[in-house]
Amino acid sequence: MALVSIYTVGRLNYPYDHPISRDFYQVGNEVYRQATKSGLIEAFSPEGVTFPEETVKGKGSPILTLTVWRSLQSLYRFTYSGQHIQALRDRSKWIEPYPEKHLSYVVWWTEYVKGVSWEEAFKRYNYYIEHGSTPFAFDFKLTFDEKGEIICIP
Repeated sequence: MALVSIYTVGRLNYPYDHPISRDFYQVGNEVYRQATKSGLIEAFSPEGVTFPEETVKGKGSPILTLTVWRSLQSLYRFTYSGQHIQALRDRSKWIEPYPEKHLSYVVWWTEYVKGVSWEEAFKRYNYYIEHGSTPFAFDFKLTFDEKGEIICIP
């Protein structure tokens, strides 16, 4: 059974210890609890990871996530419902605006949790930036199933 991975990237508006950033982490803890009930299988810590140079450039501190989900549908439902959709609506108070043509996430299929790594996430993200949405790396606007066929997510 194929699993789905998602890598997200953003930058905080304020330093980690700023009250607004602390609010981001507090909300994030609640969102994480929702995720664990919604199909999240694994969340990878960015601690000790060497980030690509383009990730560490900029004013705010980088915020990255790498997770594996039971299904594309469970990831999509989580992303656009509950506390997570509210956090997306409120993101401008925590996260810097994205530069033009910046993608805040990339999704791909994987067979095993062990096959997912930060290096793989960076590779998929860069591939998406260069080639757009393909079966190798995609977004929710143009989505593919595990066989590479375009699908619509309900």
